[in-house]
Amino acid sequence: MRSNRVMIAAPKSGSGKTMITCGLLRAFLLRGKKTAAFKCGPDYIDPRFHETVVGAPSRNLDPFFTDGPTTRYLFGRHAETADLSVIEGVMGFYDGLGGISEEASAYDLARITRTPVILVTDARGMSLSVLAELKGFLDFRKDSGISGVIFNRMSKSMYQLLAPMVEEKLGIRPLGYVPERLDCRLESRHLGLVLPQEVKDLSERLDRLAGVMEETVDLDGILELASGAEELSTEMPPKLQQILTGEQAEYIRRTAPVLAVARDEAFQFIYEDNLRLLEELGARIRWFSPMRDSRLPAESRGVLLYGGYPELYAEQLSGNSSMKKELWEALEGGMPCMAECGGYMYLSDEMEDMEGRVWPMAGAVPGKVFRTEKLGRFGYIRLEAVREGVLGSGCGPLRGHEFHYFDSTDCGSAFHAQKPNRKRGWDCIHGTESMMAGFPHLYYYACPDLAVEFLKKCCEYGGMK
Repeated sequence: MRSNRVMIAAPKSGSGKTMITCGLLRAFLLRGKKTAAFKCGPDYIDPRFHETVVGAPSRNLDPFFTDGPTTRYLFGRHAETADLSVIEGVMGFYDGLGGISEEASAYDLARITRTPVILVTDARGMSLSVLAELKGFLDFRKDSGISGVIFNRMSKSMYQLLAPMVEEKLGIRPLGYVPERLDCRLESRHLGLVLPQEVKDLSERLDRLAGVMEETVDLDGILELASGAEELSTEMPPKLQQILTGEQAEYIRRTAPVLAVARDEAFQFIYEDNLRLLEELGARIRWFSPMRDSRLPAESRGVLLYGGYPELYAEQLSGNSSMKKELWEALEGGMPCMAECGGYMYLSDEMEDMEGRVWPMAGAVPGKVFRTEKLGRFGYIRLEAVREGVLGSGCGPLRGHEFHYFDSTDCGSAFHAQKPNRKRGWDCIHGTESMMAGFPHLYYYACPDLAVEFLKKCCEYGGMK
């Protein structure tokens, strides 16, 4: 397929990637362009901001989780009807596995998808030195794909002096600047940006930012750069096609199990492509709120509890005794369940909130969840089952990631997690033949067999006991 596309990357985190990506998305939307948004890497919050701008789900693309053909297929599936696709990078441009490899970096994704890169450089406190920084990124890998630059936090007068030098000395395209605008800034908390619905006057901020970019950024130049992206093969990989058309998938579609999926203020960290794969296999998604609902959705045959900020809503979650009892009885009765990070925390015996107060939770898995002062076991992991017979043990190595400031007195021991490119590893996940509950987040396209196994368990489950 031919797809007009660009990546917005940066030398480091905190350079303004998300703010500028959202401003560009809004600016192109106001120009009448149908835009598809993507995020490189395992991130839940930035895609929510993209979604707020474009009015459609933003998708994650992650070379650690999926091989090249699958990554290109997932990109093409969501980009095929768009006038323009914008991919936001992750961390620093070359920062990948273990901090010592380019694998799974923004550079890696740009290379796999053959996407032209625009580097967002925070120029505060620099003038000519910013060109030296750019030259380093261009020279570090000759196939960097970096084709243009946007300077963040730079004045108009400085940009006018430096822009001709960018073309002359570096051979890339100066695509504008964004002056520092505190009224357009996006606030953060302990896991990154706050969620879009928590930002006061977000729509007005984005409109202001888009207005600034119409004046200071070469939007026509970005469109021209995007239109020069080469054609891309985006066919479905044969192995995935085999899984989606196999006998097990046909059985799941005939049964069409209802999945109760938690989604409210406390549980929002959900990969849209996870849900898409479950639905393609035949599942029927039904939302519920652990904070407000007293019962699981009717005819539920399985439950999914993804991550989020349960620590911010611990009192409400603990106070909803009917839902806690409903979940405990369902899981004790064998209802299949996958719970990760925040969802796992909710299933534990007890959980601390941000003030250190301890609240009773659902009690479906043992352990007290408590707050720590730093990120625990941060980053990508490979998961191998320690015990046979637990959900996921027959699927081969799984891939996931952890990102949390909380820990537990009992993290489980059904799987062993190993950091790629590092010696560090640990046991994790509470597992039974029908349940996986632990801190790791999973991306189902990394191992579609897990989604099939889980849904088969849901089909075989006879209903609430």
